[in-house]
Parts: sequence; structure tokens; C-alpha cells
Amino acid sequence: MMLRYALRTVRHRKGGFLGAFLALMCAAALITACGTLLETGLRGTIGIERYAATPVVVSADQNVHRTTVKHKKGKTKTKHKAKPIAERSWLSENLTTRLGRVPGAGRVIPELTFLAEPLIPTGTGTDGRTAYGHAWDSAALTPYALTTGTPPRARDELVIDRYLADRARLKPGDRLTVQSTQSPRTYRITGIAAPTGDGIRHQTSLFFSTAEARRLAAHPGQVTAIGVVPAEGTDTADLEAAVAKALHGTTAQVSTGDERGPVEFLDAAAARIKLVSMGGAMGGTSLLVAVLVVVGTFALSVQQRHRELALLRAIAATPGQIRKLLGREALLVGAAAGVAGALAGLPLGSWLHGRFVALGAVPATLQHTVSVFPLFAAVAATIIGAWAAARISSRRIARIRPAEALAEAAAERGRPAWGRILAGLVLLAGGTVLVAVLSVLRTEPASTPVTFLAVVVLASSVALLGPLLVRAAAAVLGAALRRTGPGGRLATANLRGNATRMASVVTPLTLLIGMTCTVLFVQPTLGHAARAQAREGIRADWVLAAEGPGVPAGAARQLRTDRDVATEVVRTTVRVGLDKYAAQGVSTAGLARTWDPDVTAGSLAELTHDTVAVSELAADQLHLKPGSTLKLTLGDGTPVILTVAAVYARGLGFGDLTMAHDLVARHVDNPLAATVLVSTARSQEELAAAVRKFPGVRVVPPATADSLQAERLQANAEVNYFAMGLVLAFTAIAVVNTLAMSVFERVREFALLRLAGATRRQVLRMLRTEALSVLLLATTLGSGIALAVLTAFSIGMTDSAAPAVTPLVYVTVVAAAGLLALVGTALPGRVALKARPVTVATARE
Repeated sequence: MMLRYALRTVRHRKGGFLGAFLALMCAAALITACGTLLETGLRGTIGIERYAATPVVVSADQNVHRTTVKHKKGKTKTKHKAKPIAERSWLSENLTTRLGRVPGAGRVIPELTFLAEPLIPTGTGTDGRTAYGHAWDSAALTPYALTTGTPPRARDELVIDRYLADRARLKPGDRLTVQSTQSPRTYRITGIAAPTGDGIRHQTSLFFSTAEARRLAAHPGQVTAIGVVPAEGTDTADLEAAVAKALHGTTAQVSTGDERGPVEFLDAAAARIKLVSMGGAMGGTSLLVAVLVVVGTFALSVQQRHRELALLRAIAATPGQIRKLLGREALLVGAAAGVAGALAGLPLGSWLHGRFVALGAVPATLQHTVSVFPLFAAVAATIIGAWAAARISSRRIARIRPAEALAEAAAERGRPAWGRILAGLVLLAGGTVLVAVLSVLRTEPASTPVTFLAVVVLASSVALLGPLLVRAAAAVLGAALRRTGPGGRLATANLRGNATRMASVVTPLTLLIGMTCTVLFVQPTLGHAARAQAREGIRADWVLAAEGPGVPAGAARQLRTDRDVATEVVRTTVRVGLDKYAAQGVSTAGLARTWDPDVTAGSLAELTHDTVAVSELAADQLHLKPGSTLKLTLGDGTPVILTVAAVYARGLGFGDLTMAHDLVARHVDNPLAATVLVSTARSQEELAAAVRKFPGVRVVPPATADSLQAERLQANAEVNYFAMGLVLAFTAIAVVNTLAMSVFERVREFALLRLAGATRRQVLRMLRTEALSVLLLATTLGSGIALAVLTAFSIGMTDSAAPAVTPLVYVTVVAAAGLLALVGTALPGRVALKARPVTVATARE
């Protein structure tokens, strides 16, 4: 019976359910899109290119491991965790001999992969493809074959691939300058090679002679990987088992099939974790926002049907029947919206993945993965969310007596239920606790999820306490509104008499303003503090910066004299246990003349190959002080034990750990300096002349280097802006949707006002006044939430209660919210006023 009635209600009240349908459909699309990103991070295939013709690949372990054993109640539990390292881990070349004796191994091919950037005019080069250098001996891994010319034999000879040759119009006999791990060097091209098939799409290969490749790889006695090709008649599975047996007792790993992709593209393997984190954060925030928006939409929908539901109660419908009716209506709408939204979310997820690839957050080699699981999850979440929202929204009307229901249908309840007020106060307290917790969190991975959770929780408290807040705003603004004429007096009366309806509009606007301000100002708050510390700590007169992969060590040596200091800075990421820390290596000679991290304990004069300087944050987390011993894992997985020489305050600007340059440079993929700090009496022109033979190296003032750093931080921030942009877009849609629903509910009210003598202009003016009043309240609440959260974030991350808020950006956010409010009110209002007042007033509901 109730199902039939629910079907008829949905069929005959399509307009009433349209708002809920749109909110649910957008929520399902958003959840599906985030789910596909999460699944890509968990199961996404990493394409195989250079190792396509090599069934078995041996590589070094790219993780750090920690095993913990717990004894509890006579039982022993062993937990093993692994985290990826930042740089490539290398294998001992001696394993090549061992693998050559494996039964079934036809050919064993050692591989060297290293930085090799061709220095050619912009627009004619690799077109975004990463360039790698290799020894010609490893060309068989793909395989590459010469199409013209001869292999490289001398140290100054080079073979390039067909793609680079075509793009740069190069041919055998031409000369090409390459910036690799050493000073740039010019090579004579002896041949052009092409891969079998068209599987090489994301990289460009430069092949050197074996001796030159070993020099540039700068890892004597080590190789990147070893390819094993089976002998004729040997099965790949049998060869894999034999290779694994031969490597037993070593940390080397054996990869076959799709497992070869992560070995070839380390950045794609690391991006998986980043994508899981990003997809999970986006999905979690989207789900919380969706629940808040959908509950508000259903509450408004139920309020619009208050008279109808009250009549059902008056004719003996039981509370259980009312709940079943609304629940089944919600299931029908939720199922339809969930399916439509889930299907729409598939192309949205693909587009999101493409944008992240374009922004550089995800490498193109990590292929977008789609299955039915995100769709099922989105549909299930939508149906459950719709049903729960309907049940929550129907509690009041289902529980009150029939006579009271009819009375409440005629006039809005004067005061919200005590349960609603209590829940709102609990959420307000919970949001306050989150803000307090945020003020003591000092790492970005820990503070970011708490930041957005605090905004959603505080906005939820606004949703519950909204009627009281609207009435308070009406009391404050009433005198001013009444002076604006009949429209202002009507708006004041509506704000007071229909506070619940107005509150349903305030909530999404508050969420939109609060979330947008938080998203836009979190990264600048962190970036400005980091840049300020860097500016205060750099004492250099000039800075060497590179347009390419970095500044060669030869450029720094060229500038060092008895009177001048050149401090090379190379950056990496290390692990202490499983925790990740930003680190850097600096040249120690004359360091005090170019660099001041604000040492608070110890001395940088003690910084050597066996010591480390740590930030105050790292010192607090790791319980360190000068003289303490620190065990850490360098970027390529090499464990070292260092003594703490100093503790410094400017960790946000200079990283958490600082070591000697040579120690770090030997264990990173790119040993070129990110910057070189120069203290000298020489002019910029003199320095430029000294480094002219190093292509792409520029001499700039520290202020210019700071601007370049700001550009890099802005590029990283764009990824976060884009990641949260969809959540904000969904919230904006919810704002317009809720406003439209609120206006269309009042068609009969507008008709009665028209019959009482009000003109169309006066009614529209009343709507605009209401919208501006609601906008003012939402702006105050949303700005207050964002300010509280951003201030707590700033205190925790920068030790300063001064979030970086750009006034022009803030005004733009409020103006955009105001435009949405006015458009979402004016357009539905004009449509609602088109019908003749007499027809609307006499029509049956």
C-alpha cells in the first residue's frame, strides 16, 4: 500500500522531488569520480615500455620495512609495514654473474638508468617526455634497433631515439649537448634507434657507450636493474622461479608481467600512494558534504509537504506509515539519482585523472582504472544517504499528534526541537575541539584532513542551529530592513516567521563560503610562512638557478675562490623509521656566510659527513638534541647513523633535516643542485660570465629566486585547488538548488501577496532583500568558521596566528556567493510570478 502511494507521490510531484534528485545525482557523480581515483591508486596498471621484451626483471627493493612483534595473552602478533623511498635503489652488479648461471636464462642484460636532458631549443625537444640515459648494451630490453648509423663506442659518442631525432631534426654526425649528472657535455650522434612497435610513449632514450654510461650513472659497481631473457623453450614462470631461488637471501626483487611497470616508472609507483591519499581525502570530504547537503534538501522537501503529511496524520496514518512512505519515496529517488549520478561520474573521473596528469600530480604511465565497485559504492551511498535523510527529516512530523501536525502546517513552529538544539550544540563543541586539535598539529599530512573536517562539522552545527541564528539575524537587521520599504518589512516578517526555511538556505551558503576560503588560503598560509623563513635565512648576495634539471657542481666550483663562497643545495626526502622528512644537503665550507637557519642549539660548524642538523619540529618528534644519534634511511634506501650537530628554528623554509652535500648527492637520482647560494663582492655580470659555459644556469638576486620558489609552490597548490574544486562546485550547485526549491515552495504565498496589492517588483524586491540578508548571515558564519580554522592551522604549522588571507580573493569569494544567491532567487522568483495570482490562489494543493 505504502509503496504504491510512494510511487504515485513521486510521479505526481516530480517538481517537489527534483531538487532532492539533483542533489543526490551530483553526490553520486562525485563519489564515483573520487572512487575511480582511489581505485586507480590501489589497482591502477603502470604501463611497461622499456622492459617490454624482457619477461623477467630483477630490481632492488624500493621500500623501507619495519616489523613489530607483540606478545599479548600468550599470543604473538607480527606486523610488517613498508613505505616507499624517494629515490631509486640500486643493485650490485655482481648479481649479473649469479643470474647468468641460472638454468633457463638465455641472456642477462644489466641496465643503467640516469638523468640525461638534451639541451635543445624549446619546442623542438621531448614534448613533455622524460629523457633518460642508458648504456647501449641495454637497448635489447625493449628492444631498440639501429635504423641508421652505428652504436656508440667512444666516450663522446651517442645514439638517440627516433622520436627525439624527428622532433629536434637531428641526424648522425650532428652534435648534441646533454645535461646529465655531471657538467654538460657535447656528444657526436653516431646513430638513430627505434623501438619495436609503438609502445614507447612517455620517455625518450639516449644511449651512451658503456664506459660513459657508468661514469654518468655515478654508482660504481651497481646497476639500476637486470633483465633476464629466457632461453629458447624455457617457460617464463619456470625462469621466474629459478631466478627467485638464485636470489634467495638477498633483498633483490623479481618482477614479471604487469609488475615490471613499477620497476620501470618509480614515479608512477609513488603516485599510487599519493592518488590513494588524494582520492580518499576528496571522497571522504565529498561524502560528508553530500550528507550535509542531502539532509538539508530532504528537510526542505519534507517541510514543503508539511500540510500534506499533516493531513495524512489527521486521517489516521500512523507514525510508522509516514516514516515508511517517506523512506520509500527516498529509496525510489535515491536509486534513480544514484544510477544516473554513478554513470555521469565515470567520465568525470576520467576527466579528473587527465587533469591531474596535466598538472603533473600523476604521471601518465599510471593508467586510469575503472570497475563496477565505485559505481556500486556510489549507488549504495546515495540510496542509504537518501533513506537516512528522509528518516531524519520525518522524525518530527511522524511523532507529533494529528491535530498538532495540522497546526504546525498552518504556521511554522516557533522554536526548534530541543533535540535539534542539543545536537547542534554537540557539533559546535566537536568543531571547537577539532579547531583546538588543529592548533597543535605541526605536519601537513596530519593537519589537512582535520582542517576540512572541522569546516564540515561547524557547518553542520550551523545547519542544526540555523533557525535560531536566522531569528537572531532578523532581530539585528530588522530595524534597518524595515526602513527600506514594503519589501524590507515583508522580508523581515519572513525571516522571523519562516526561520527554518531560511536556515535551509543559510547552511549551503555558509558551507560554500567557509570551505572555499579554507581551500584557497590554507596553502598560501603555509607557503608564505615557508618563504618568509627562507628569505630571512638566505644571506647570499646572489643565487644560481637553472632552467633545466639543476645547477652542475662545476658551476659552483667555478665561482669558489679564497674570498667567495658557493653553497650547493640539493634536496631529497629521507625516512626515519617509516616517517618521511624533507631533507637537504648543503656545502659546508663557508656555510655561515650564505645560510642562516636560526640555530637554537649546537653549531653548524660541526656539520660534517657524519653529522646532521635537524629542525625544532623534527627534534621534538624524534626526541633529539645536539649529541643525539639519529638512524635514518637516505633517499635511495641506504641506512646511515648520524650525530645531531645542531637544532634550528626555520624548518618550514629549509626542511627538517640538513646534511653535508656530498652525502646526500651520492644517494639521489638527480645530484645537481636545486640552487647555489653565492657570497661574493663580484657583480652579477662577472658571475654570469664565469658560468656562461653552463647552459640554462642563471645568476639572479635572492628576491628573484624567491619568486621562482613562489611559482613552484603555486604550481603545487593548483593540484590541491583542483582536487577540492569539485567539492566546491557540488556545494555551489546545492546552493542554487536549495534556493530554487525554497522559492518555488512559495508560489501560493506570492499569489496571495499579489492579490493583496503587492506588485511583481515589490515581491522580487522582497526576495532580493531576503537573499541579501541570508547572504550576510552566511558570509558572517562562513567567514568566522574559515577564520577560526585557518588561524588554528597557522598556529600549528607556523607558530603564528596570522593566516595568509588575500582581501581581493576573499571579496571575490563573497561576491560569487552573492551572485549565486541572487541568481538562485531571482530566476525562480520570476518563473513563480508568471502564473496569474487568482489561478494559483484558487488551485487545489
